[in-house]
Amino acid sequence: MAREELTRLTGNGNGTCGEDDCPNVYRTASGSIVVQGDVSDAFTPPQGEGLVEIPESVFREAGRALGW
Repeated sequence: MAREELTRLTGNGNGTCGEDDCPNVYRTASGSIVVQGDVSDAFTPPQGEGLVEIPESVFREAGRALGW
C-alpha cells in the first residue's frame, strides 16, 4: 500500500521528521489505522507485528480528526 492511498489524520506535511514527516497517524480505505513513529522495544510483539511510539499529542490529534 502506498502512502498516497492513505488519509493523513495528523501532521501538516512540512517534513519535520526528515523527509518522512513522522510521527503520524493515517486511516486506510477499509477504516483501519496505520501509525508511523519511532520503533519501540517495550516488549517483543508476536511474529508479523511491530511496535511504534508516538507522542500523546499526535494520538489526540488523530482522535480529533476522527471526531472521537
